[in-house]
Amino acid sequence: MSDKLDANAARPASPEPGHDALALDFVQFAVQSGVLRFGEFKTKAGRMSPYFFNAGLFDDGAKLGLLAQFYARRLMASGMEFDMVFGPAYKGIPLGAALVIELARMGRNLPFAYNRKEAKDHGEGGSLVGAALQGRVLIVDDVMSAGTAVGESIAIIRAAGATPHGVVIALDRQEKATDNGKDSATSAVQHVRDRLGLQVCSVARLTDLLDYLQQRSNAGLATEYARVIAYRERYGVDDGVQEPA
Repeated sequence: MSDKLDANAARPASPEPGHDALALDFVQFAVQSGVLRFGEFKTKAGRMSPYFFNAGLFDDGAKLGLLAQFYARRLMASGMEFDMVFGPAYKGIPLGAALVIELARMGRNLPFAYNRKEAKDHGEGGSLVGAALQGRVLIVDDVMSAGTAVGESIAIIRAAGATPHGVVIALDRQEKATDNGKDSATSAVQHVRDRLGLQVCSVARLTDLLDYLQQRSNAGLATEYARVIAYRERYGVDDGVQEPA
């Protein structure tokens, strides 16, 4: 595998109708970067997952730059409107910073803020850094597991007098959330969207990962495809979102 990262490298030449080309590009980028791995991994919910997405491995300028492009392209395509970006500590801070830089490069310069885990008791003090929270705020995260981090961000944004409006994530696992150790009937994304009233935009979803694996089943990924399918059958949810036409 080449060390050179290119969002268009080895992309399926003609995605089948109904497949999301941007999402497939992103899945390939994540695999090339070592961010999306296959094997056996224990999730926060205690499940043994056949894949793992570790956004902490977007760990150099080239990877972060391409990641920001995917976030920005998906947001622009979604039509979601927002007035500023908020990056929750800790992973959301570099993700949010990279996103606003890319949006500014594309001609949309927006304010950016993030929080500290512990409030600063000297200098300007407080737990918020950057622009004042105001208007419709977009929260940036990597993968939404239980919606806990989003709930904390919502409280921070509302306390500042602003409106939590939407969330953008890299990957929607499309699986059941857990509530007090028990499987929920809905996913974390559904909870945030339907119960908390926020728009949710994801660069890619589990269905896109399965498309990627299926298209490469003749290239040594048939086993991974079968294992991810089995995992989805056990823990997956029908989120009611229409696939791209």
